[in-house]
Amino acid sequence: MSRADAIALAYILAFTLFVVGLRLLRGPRTAVRGNLVAAAGMAIAVVATLADRRIGDWGLIAAGLALGTAVGIPAARQVRMTAMPQMVALFNGVGGGAVALISLVEYRETGGDLPLETLIPGLFAAIIGSISFWGSLVAYAKLQELVPGRPLRLPGGAALNAVLALVVLALAVLIAAGADVEALYWLLLAGAAAFGVLAVLPIGGADMPVVISTLNAFTGLSAAAAGVALDNVALIVAGMLVGASGSILTRQMAEAMNRTVASVLLGGFGTDGGTLAAGAGSSDGTVRPTSAADVAIQLTYARLVVVVPGYGMAVAQAQRAVAALATELERRGVEVLYGIHPVAGRMPGHMNVLLAEADVPYERLREMDDINAEFPRTDVALVIGANDVTNPAARTDPGSPIYGMPILDVDRAASVVVLKRSMASGFAGIDNPLFRDVRTAMLFGDAKASVTDLLTEVHAL
Repeated sequence: MSRADAIALAYILAFTLFVVGLRLLRGPRTAVRGNLVAAAGMAIAVVATLADRRIGDWGLIAAGLALGTAVGIPAARQVRMTAMPQMVALFNGVGGGAVALISLVEYRETGGDLPLETLIPGLFAAIIGSISFWGSLVAYAKLQELVPGRPLRLPGGAALNAVLALVVLALAVLIAAGADVEALYWLLLAGAAAFGVLAVLPIGGADMPVVISTLNAFTGLSAAAAGVALDNVALIVAGMLVGASGSILTRQMAEAMNRTVASVLLGGFGTDGGTLAAGAGSSDGTVRPTSAADVAIQLTYARLVVVVPGYGMAVAQAQRAVAALATELERRGVEVLYGIHPVAGRMPGHMNVLLAEADVPYERLREMDDINAEFPRTDVALVIGANDVTNPAARTDPGSPIYGMPILDVDRAASVVVLKRSMASGFAGIDNPLFRDVRTAMLFGDAKASVTDLLTEVHAL
């Protein structure tokens, strides 16, 4: 068997493991095994690529592997679950940036003398990779609160983005037409970078899960295009898997918000405040604080309790305390379920990951469509740091920025207890009339401390 045949077989094995690993990621019980399978596939793909005779400069390759390992492993091991969305955004952006740099290096090494079947996918990879890198950096900065999470709109921003898109397209056409001026390639990357920054800045924090999955899809597509340019089958398959899965996830999340992907990317919400729901029915404008002792009595004598987690639970690292409280309630004969909104938290599946970390049985987690049917028979809906995904203004107020977005119908439970640090609005910056509903009680404080107090009070009953 020739070296080329061995490399081809290794690539086939690698992307077979990619597909199997992706399939195993569908459920929490098999997700860890899926990660390991996909990682094994990537290891095989790396070894096969290094075995290619066209590969050179081993010192630089070794330095890159060492640097990536030294940075990546500690970062992945030490990151807090609350910072996982930021890490996902950052690592995703690094992938896009790597693709853009690869395209630039290929162009420079050949002096622009590339056949069109290589040059065109290389240009596509450079543009999309650069957009993904710089857009992901802005997403990271918003999630890390280095810049405000609210939309940051420049005057004439839409027109400026359109001009940038046209300029980048024109530069790509000039380069493809044979203008072998390296400065044009740098301008292409700079224009795509500016477009990525200006495209994400106007998007509000509440839309970040959709933005992250969109940029993830962009990185996959750019990697696939780079694979076409480099004639690397493994890179093409891996990139298309990421691009396809990211695109499907983006569409599903946009549907969960009752919005189009275009409306998210071109007109994110999350500005200043919003309004109370017009005629919010049972709302009398009064906030009713409560105590852990009173809530513990409600929980203990309930038949069904639905826990609705949000980013506040992640910030407080309260998931294990929540799981312990649920275990104690179940020991007393109370049924406990978890209502999971598709865009709760800061990234797709954020709440699922946190609760899985706390060993919450997966069958207790219910998606929005399933759990909403349970709220009319729910005795207590325990909302832990979830704001925008429980806001009834989405159903009742046509003037609200989130009007039409499907929400968790916690206001249809017999009683609602909301755990919050304060009356501050959620990441979308929109007031929530649920907090003033006559059936809602507010338990103020750190979520982990509040849940721990609840558990103590339950034990005392």
